[in-house]
Amino acid sequence: MITDRQTYRQYVKEDLKAYGLEHVGFYNYWWMDCLRFQLRLRKIEYLHNTSGHNVLKRLWLLVLEVVNHRLATRLGFTIPKNVFGPGLCIVHYGTIVVHPDARVGRHCRLHPSTSIGDYNGVPRLGDDVYIGPGAKIFGAVVIGDNVAVGANAVVNQSFGSNVTVAGVPARIVAEQGAKEQGVFGNNELHKLS
Repeated sequence: MITDRQTYRQYVKEDLKAYGLEHVGFYNYWWMDCLRFQLRLRKIEYLHNTSGHNVLKRLWLLVLEVVNHRLATRLGFTIPKNVFGPGLCIVHYGTIVVHPDARVGRHCRLHPSTSIGDYNGVPRLGDDVYIGPGAKIFGAVVIGDNVAVGANAVVNQSFGSNVTVAGVPARIVAEQGAKEQGVFGNNELHKLS
């Protein structure tokens, strides 16, 4: 969670790396809607977690939340603050619904038509998790590190680390994780440690 300016900068740096970028330019910010939403979300998280009783910061937070909510509605996102760790990559716009109490670790690659929701508890996902298009993850499940969730999978049970899961209901289909499957891309910036 973003608790100060230094962690805010670290989150933004990791998020940009996930998109294969080193800095934000005019083109990246105005033409990459998912990235613009995400950078505003990080600023909102920072202000929400650090503003305290500062009236000006609270006012700026309100303005950013309204502007980002409008963009989120256009993109089809329901992504609350303080859910995702650094290194999030939203591949492109489309319906994405995430419960506010869910927690996702570092370096998550998230595709459209996905849902991370509540059903007698909320999911907890580890680091380096790839969530394929149309995947549904719900309930009090725990997903380990380095896991690839296949397209249209329905995950309603917990899985350990370094596996690929797919199907309805999801089951282990490979003893290789997201990194070994190459789902983060061949870009050097995506080779996670």
